[in-house]
Amino acid sequence: MNSLGFNKKEKDTKVIVAMSGGVDSSVAAVKLKKEGYDVTGVTLKLYNQSNSSKSKSCCAGIDIEDAKKVAEQYNFPHHVLDYQDRFFDGVISNFVDSYANGETPVPCIQCNQTVKFSDLLQESKNLKADTLVTGHYAIRKGGLKGSKLYKAKDRTKDQSYFLFATQQDQLDYVRFPLGSYLKSEIRNMANEYKLIVNDKPDSQDICFVTSDSYRDLINKLQPDVNKEGNIFDEDGNKIGLHKGIANYTIGQRKGIGVGGQEKPLYVKELNKDQNYIVLAPYENLQKNKFFFKNINLLDYSIKNKELECSAKIRSTQNEILGKLNLNEDSGYFLFNEPVSTTSPGQACVFYKNDQVLGGGWIT
Repeated sequence: MNSLGFNKKEKDTKVIVAMSGGVDSSVAAVKLKKEGYDVTGVTLKLYNQSNSSKSKSCCAGIDIEDAKKVAEQYNFPHHVLDYQDRFFDGVISNFVDSYANGETPVPCIQCNQTVKFSDLLQESKNLKADTLVTGHYAIRKGGLKGSKLYKAKDRTKDQSYFLFATQQDQLDYVRFPLGSYLKSEIRNMANEYKLIVNDKPDSQDICFVTSDSYRDLINKLQPDVNKEGNIFDEDGNKIGLHKGIANYTIGQRKGIGVGGQEKPLYVKELNKDQNYIVLAPYENLQKNKFFFKNINLLDYSIKNKELECSAKIRSTQNEILGKLNLNEDSGYFLFNEPVSTTSPGQACVFYKNDQVLGGGWIT
């Protein structure tokens, strides 16, 4: 077996590397090229970006040029695929619709679900590649079938949360060669390889939001969502007016425009149908039980079961122990301790120690 798990020589293993133009995917491509694999780099053009010098972007402007230069430096083929329409339909449109519906989307998961592990993965198979490689910090274990997903060695960079929606056949096909390294080690490799991206900053969470606020994008694409409505306290007293629920998120405190209260107030509820917002003290935002739908399991042994495990509802959160209850396509997680500022539209991802069991979308 070679390092990617195929029973063939490296030179006979055709690898497509998704190159975003950043340091991680560049190192992944060059590392495999130096090991002797038949590497082709592919960069997806996902959105227009007029400011091509933006330092924390991904798959646009200068990033595409950086990926090309890395491929030229190490003499492997590189292609650019224009996926702007697919990215808009699968990610950006969903992002805007979610906020318009009073939800909080997670666009990195949507991107992995659609253009990367659906469209690009199929493109890789069309090119007769053995595998699609990405620069994600996660660990895949197993053979060609029935593989499992685990957290990365570098817990500060772990991206397993964003990969929960990966289908089993997709996980069997993709590889994450950086998952067993620390970020500092990857930076050292980039310096050793003399890559032009060796000191490039990591991309930001919402790469396609090129202004200071995601609200600018929402206002541009759906200006009609800015319909003024009432702000209430938990007792139903009107305490102010809002500027459109798409401009607010659960747990928000700043920029609400309501002052003079005994305690600081946070957004507790967004009601799209009746166009109102409810504010409450921080302690009243805490909950133990979260319901979700559209479950994706990466370990089918837990299907339709009650299970003691851990979960988290944000990528930056530590997992919290609790009880998972699943049925066919929905379920709930009962945390052993309260969790705050959670909104519909976020993902609840389940773990058993380091293994990702699956997840669902919070309703």
